[in-house]
Amino acid sequence: MESPDKPHQCLPELASLHEIGSRLKFRQLKLLIAIEDMGSVHRAAELLHMSQPGVSKALKEIEDAIGATLFARSPQGLLATDMGRCAIRHARLMCASLAHMHDELGSLSRGGGLRIAVGTVAGALAAVLADALVAFRRAYPAVRIDLYEDTSAHLLEKLQSGAIDMALCRTSVATHPGSFHFEWLCDEVVGVAASPSHPLADAETVTLAQAAQYPWILFPGHMPLRTLLEREAASQNVAIRSFIETSSTFATALLLHKSNEIIALFSGETIDFFEQSRTLRRLKLKIKSTAEPYGIVMRAGFTQTPTVHRLCEFIRMHAPRSAQD
Repeated sequence: MESPDKPHQCLPELASLHEIGSRLKFRQLKLLIAIEDMGSVHRAAELLHMSQPGVSKALKEIEDAIGATLFARSPQGLLATDMGRCAIRHARLMCASLAHMHDELGSLSRGGGLRIAVGTVAGALAAVLADALVAFRRAYPAVRIDLYEDTSAHLLEKLQSGAIDMALCRTSVATHPGSFHFEWLCDEVVGVAASPSHPLADAETVTLAQAAQYPWILFPGHMPLRTLLEREAASQNVAIRSFIETSSTFATALLLHKSNEIIALFSGETIDFFEQSRTLRRLKLKIKSTAEPYGIVMRAGFTQTPTVHRLCEFIRMHAPRSAQD
């Protein structure tokens, strides 16, 4: 294996797809993942219950099969090269797909139905997905849905690794946007909410400067709605005081409901839901900055099952009218 300090060496010509497919074994894919996760041949050997020479030999066989150097030594241990990161990303995807196949086959063998793993951001869950899933359940009661609510960045990671089949989120935070297919679904509307007992709850109009006098619950810094709020505050020369940072919609709503001081930004549909139950109150504060749209996201070049396509049809049917026109 080459060292980053050594001059660049010409690599062997990349093997053909047939050569890689005929020589690469599934256990070797797991070995690549283990080396990256553990950062050394020694620790990977312990994890896989192999000898250290055995792991080194297996890694060389993999690199010979692919025709590329996948790891380089560094003071921090073994680091994947660009080629290595590409190979490991696909290795994780193949391992995850095999695990999903095993789970689905097991479910079918036990008399169960098919499974779909779906990820969503909170705004899409309230605006579209919840109604779509209820309707889908009535039409296809044998299909099991594994539902994950998370940030767009984490959902894209799950999608890339094969942990979920599809997501309702944004791709603007993707490291490799070309890895995903994005179908626009909705332009998200945002609002600001607080407890019904908050001093600003009954005000006829609220400015951002007034709201900034109170502590806020903010999304983590890498999330689009946090960026939107910061952009809005900067345009009005207002400083927002952060009380807590969280991506959890439930935690935010619970804390707001229990406090008559805290304020938070939500998607408009999420506020509508909590207002209907009289848990929160929408403040009459207009946010001028626009939120990034979200949509149906899938792995690029990956053929989805007919069941996933049917779920997408239900999602489109339950999208806001503007998304269908």
